[in-house]
Amino acid sequence: MKLTDRQPLSLATRVMVFVGLAIGLSLVLIGNLVLNAVERHFAEQDAGELAVMTEAVVKALRNAGDDPIRLREALPYAISGHHGVYFQVLDGQGEVLYGTPGADLSHAASILTPPVTEIHAGNLQTWQENDKIFRGVLTQNDIMGRSYSVTTAIDMGFHLQFLRRFRHNLWLIMSLTGAITLLAAWYGVHQAHAPLRGLSDRMGDIQADRLHVRLDPFSIPSELQGLVIAFNHMIGRLEDSFTRLSNFSADIAHELRTPLTNLITQTQVGLGKARAPEEYRELLYSNLEEQERLAKMVNDMLWLAKSDHGLLKPVQVPLNLASEINELFDFFEALAEERQIRLALEGQAPTIQGDRAMLRRAISNLLSNAIRHTPSGEKVLVRLARLSDHEVSLSVQNSGSEIPTEHLPNIFDRFYRVDPSRTRQSEGAGLGLAIVRSIVEAHGGRVEAASARNKTTFTLFFPDAT
Repeated sequence: MKLTDRQPLSLATRVMVFVGLAIGLSLVLIGNLVLNAVERHFAEQDAGELAVMTEAVVKALRNAGDDPIRLREALPYAISGHHGVYFQVLDGQGEVLYGTPGADLSHAASILTPPVTEIHAGNLQTWQENDKIFRGVLTQNDIMGRSYSVTTAIDMGFHLQFLRRFRHNLWLIMSLTGAITLLAAWYGVHQAHAPLRGLSDRMGDIQADRLHVRLDPFSIPSELQGLVIAFNHMIGRLEDSFTRLSNFSADIAHELRTPLTNLITQTQVGLGKARAPEEYRELLYSNLEEQERLAKMVNDMLWLAKSDHGLLKPVQVPLNLASEINELFDFFEALAEERQIRLALEGQAPTIQGDRAMLRRAISNLLSNAIRHTPSGEKVLVRLARLSDHEVSLSVQNSGSEIPTEHLPNIFDRFYRVDPSRTRQSEGAGLGLAIVRSIVEAHGGRVEAASARNKTTFTLFFPDAT
């Protein structure tokens, strides 16, 4: 499997990895803070005890004065009552006056340099002497004109043993806490995904015959409501598309069946008995009309199929709508005179960018439709107008029967007819207005239909190219 084909991590895994890292880093931080706090506490405690020891030794030195006998008697009892503590006193020449038994601090003076003037946790030093670890401090004291170096130290053995046990117990507790937290997080994620699993099951139950089903967005957590609403909208669009596709398929079957039936019937009649050449000629002409009608219907359906798949790519050239309409008037003049209908143009519009052949087809469909439904003696009026700096309109208006309001939203649908009882012979296949809409939308425009007071108007809106 290619690296690019690797399946992304699941949401649960991503959440658990993030939570695990967050918990791990938090516990490590907290553990280090606790250990540092404990160690700092011990250091401050030791600093306090060392300060008391040093003060006691200095006091003993003052009390003894210059008497060496009193000095030897006072120093051993200077820190009586303290356990695990040691001190050493050196005179000005570096000679050891006294050292606590049980610990060799002879090298401490060289380690604890320079001497300190104030004892606190920050200036304590730690060193190892033989098998013991000490923490101590060196002070320089001037007493009665004599200089004494006093080294005080504490055996760190108890502290280190306590810290080892404390560190072990702390990390054990931290590990258990992390494991329990991760387990709780996994359970929370699992429970949080329960609505998603239920939602997935309900989505999976929606089949082609159940597109009317909608999910309740208020029965799930608010984070998923947007997803459910979008899914319901998608299902609604699918239901509408499926319905239109079903109706379209049925309409195609019906529309194709009629001319095919006519062709078969007429051919059977022609073959039923011997006929004169003129009769066969008339029969062939009749079949040709049906074939032409059938071919036009197929071409229109192919055009709409291209439109649905975004394959209509208009060739953008400057077009003067008034000139194009006048040329179309010349084309429809004979048909209009035959029906005693006048063609009129009002208004002017700026030049637009568009495909001449496609726009002529759209306008021709509207003119043909208007002439077909206009009573004799009336007129078909085409208006051009600039609505704003960004939009141009072209409307085709004809007199005649009004289109009921409930039919207007569907008037541009394929195979849609206001009066289903009318024959296709007189109205065509019902694809003309659908083609008009597809062409206008391919140009970035829109279409509207209005019908009132025995006037029906189809309006095309185009973006202004200027």
